[in-house]
Amino acid sequence: MDVRLESLRFLIRDRDSKYAESFDAVFEAEGIETVRTAPRAPRMDAHCEKVIGTPRHELLDHVLIWNDTHPRHVLDVYARHHNGHRPHQAREQRPPLTDSRTTPLTDSSTPRRLLQTHVLGSLINEYRHAA
Repeated sequence: MDVRLESLRFLIRDRDSKYAESFDAVFEAEGIETVRTAPRAPRMDAHCEKVIGTPRHELLDHVLIWNDTHPRHVLDVYARHHNGHRPHQAREQRPPLTDSRTTPLTDSSTPRRLLQTHVLGSLINEYRHAA
């Protein structure tokens, strides 16, 4: 069993009819409790939809997956970009894994050169100030 699966205790899902009883039974057999969202509450799983939708729209809709290991590699690279470089509005344009404040790229007080890094074959571009 995958180590990450062992740490799961709950599966939160909506009440869509596409989830048959056998779906819940698979998780129950692994000791994972299935919790369904409230009826007629479409915004209740908005955070989950955002977590799934962002990489799908920004990445997976533009990548042709070649084999079983390719999606894990692509998602790992995207996660490093998303958590270590991509600005987040809720964190004052800082990535989640940084503690120090970063200088905004729009700071025009001193002209500096930007360095561009291509990620995933130029699907994503990262920019940093040159030293």
